[in-house]
Amino acid sequence: MAEIIVVGGGLAAAKAAEALRDLGHDGPITVLCGEAHPPYERPPLSKEYLQGKAERDSVFTFDAAWYADHDVTVRTGVRVTSLDREARTVGLDGGESLHYDELLLATGSRARPLPGADGVHYLRTIDDSDALRAAFAKGGRLGIVGGGWIGLEAAAAARGAGLEVTVIEPSEQRLIGALGPELGKVFADLHRSHGVDLRTGVGVRAVEPGGRGLVLEDGSTVETDAVLVGIGAIPNIEFAQEAGLDTAEGGLAVDAGLRTSDPHVFAVGDIAAAENPTVGRRIRVEHWANALNQPRVAAANMLGGSEVYDRLPYFFTDQYQLGMEYLGLSTGYDQVVIRGDVDALEFVAFWLREGRVLAGMNVNIWDVGDDVRDLITSRRSVDAARLGDTGVPLAEV
Repeated sequence: MAEIIVVGGGLAAAKAAEALRDLGHDGPITVLCGEAHPPYERPPLSKEYLQGKAERDSVFTFDAAWYADHDVTVRTGVRVTSLDREARTVGLDGGESLHYDELLLATGSRARPLPGADGVHYLRTIDDSDALRAAFAKGGRLGIVGGGWIGLEAAAAARGAGLEVTVIEPSEQRLIGALGPELGKVFADLHRSHGVDLRTGVGVRAVEPGGRGLVLEDGSTVETDAVLVGIGAIPNIEFAQEAGLDTAEGGLAVDAGLRTSDPHVFAVGDIAAAENPTVGRRIRVEHWANALNQPRVAAANMLGGSEVYDRLPYFFTDQYQLGMEYLGLSTGYDQVVIRGDVDALEFVAFWLREGRVLAGMNVNIWDVGDDVRDLITSRRSVDAARLGDTGVPLAEV
C-alpha cells in the first residue's frame, strides 16, 4: 500500500486527505502540520472569526473524530525541513525522517515581515487572529500597514469593534493591481465612508516600539495603540527549492495535473504555480478556492489518474455592507463595463480585452456566477452596451 504524506496545516491539506479516502486510497496517510493545530481554514481569520461572529472550533476543517474515522494520522507542531527525492523521504525539524511513495506539498504562505518592526501584529494564523482580537477588545487606535485584502478586511473588523483605524498604503491604491483604478476606488471610498483614515501614496519609515505609533516617509506621525502589518505573503517553498524542484511565479512549477518537476511530488494551494488550460498560461493564485478545489485533482493523479485543474481563479470578500465575488483574471484589460448601481453597491463589473470578458466581479448581487463564468470561458466578443444594460439578461449578452 502506497504511503502518502501531505505537508501543510491549512484547508488544502485536510481536503487532500478527504479526497484520497473518497477516491479509494486505503494506504497510510500522514498530514504534517507546522502549527500546533490540525488543519483549518484561513478566510475566517480576517472575517467572521476576527469579528467575533464565529466560534473557534468552526475554523477547523474536520474534528479529531473525522481523522480517526478515516484513519488519517495528523501530526501537529512538526516542520519539514528537507526533502530527499531519491530516497523519497522528508526530514523533520526534530531530526526524524519519514518515507513516502507520493508526496503532496500544501505548505501555504507566511506573512511578509516589515523589517525593523517589533511588537506588531500579523494576520496569517489562528494565533495571529486571537492576538488581534485581544487587541480589539482593548479598544483604542489601530494602525494598519498595507491596504490589500487582509488590511482592508481587518480595518472593517476593527471599525466594527469600535477602534479608530488608520491604513497606510504606499501606492496610490493598493487594489489597483487586482481591480484597476476604476474599482479600487470603490473600496477606498467604502472605507473612508466608515471612518477609516486611509492614506495612500505614502510609506512607513518606522514603527515605534510595541506598535505605539507610526513614522511615515513624509515625516508625519500616526499615534497608535497597536499596529497590524499586511504587506503580502511569502510562499513556503524553501525546502522544496533546496531539493531542486522547479519554480515559477514565486512558487513551485506544476503542470495542469498539479505535478511538480518530480513525478512523485505534487503541490496545491498558495505555492502552486500551475498551468491552467482555461486561462491559457501558468498562474499562481493565493486564494481559498484553490485550497478547496485543487487537492481532489492532485489526489486523483497521485493515485494514477490524469485529471486537469482548469478552474478560473476565484476569490471573495466581505467588508461592512459589501459582499463581493470575483472570477477570472483582469490582467491586460483595456475596458471596464459596469452593470448596475455603483453608488448603491449593487453591481457587476467586467474587465474586457478586445471585446472579450477576462474577469467579472459581482457586488451584493448573487446567483450570477455561472453567467459570468460562461462569458469568460466562451472567449467570444460581446457588445459592451448590452453587457452593461441591466435590462438584457446576462445569458443573452
